[in-house]
Amino acid sequence: MKKVISRCPVCSSELTVARLKCDSCDTVIENSFQLSKFDYLSDEELYFTETFIRCRGNIKEVEKELGISYPTVRSKLDAVIKKLGYETGGEAQTAKKEEILKALENGEITAEQAIAQLK
Repeated sequence: MKKVISRCPVCSSELTVARLKCDSCDTVIENSFQLSKFDYLSDEELYFTETFIRCRGNIKEVEKELGISYPTVRSKLDAVIKKLGYETGGEAQTAKKEEILKALENGEITAEQAIAQLK
């Protein structure tokens, strides 16, 4: 059986499943079915995710299993989280820092308050 492709080979848009068939009784169901978020991960991202789960989220074990550094594991994890449609902690922190710096620039808080908030 072939793996379901999730992106159009012409324009790279997300594909939907239009037909399901039971191999046992030949029942066919036609409609527009959505693939899971995981179906849109690349083979490399899916392998990383499976390894991360198999290692129970232990980054040190993922490092050993894949032979990559801690920053690379974090980077790959952040990329998968983002691709699945979730915000990574780094994005939230960056937005918070920008908000604090903008408040400082606008004179809404003092430099001491900004430093305290950034810590």
